[in-house]
Amino acid sequence: MQTNPRLNIRQVPWSNPVGADLRRAQQAELDARFGTPDHEPGPPPSSADCAVFLVAYDKGSGQPVGCGGLRMIDATTAEIKRLYVLPYTRGSGVASSILAALEAEAFKLGYTRIKAEAGSAQPDGRNFYEISGFEAVPNFGPYIGVAHSYCYAKSINARSAAQTAMA
Repeated sequence: MQTNPRLNIRQVPWSNPVGADLRRAQQAELDARFGTPDHEPGPPPSSADCAVFLVAYDKGSGQPVGCGGLRMIDATTAEIKRLYVLPYTRGSGVASSILAALEAEAFKLGYTRIKAEAGSAQPDGRNFYEISGFEAVPNFGPYIGVAHSYCYAKSINARSAAQTAMA
């Protein structure tokens, strides 16, 4: 689903070098925010457990500007992983467009619920999920008992991606 006329959002393999560069940039930013590289509970996402990985490109420049993936939790639930946009694009709708595309892909794969986590050093991420229709839920999976984790969930259907894109 293309929700932003200024973007091309493409599904790529987890191993895609552009996606890998964006994930490294995200992790470097999080390492700086948390003050340590040890801020992710549980195993990091991988090609083995990510059903979808998307990269957003600016149509005008052709440059990659963000990414995001879906990690399979169970038959009906996926988790948003590595949702990241370059700092200079924040506030321009790139993240909402990636999230809407992820929701559409999740629905196509038969998922009816998506979850997300944002840490205490990510107030912008927590706000983004709340604005995008996610509700706070008890910590799940590897985040159970982690004081700096905030977890969210959202039911999805055929219309939810369109609603996210409008947020």
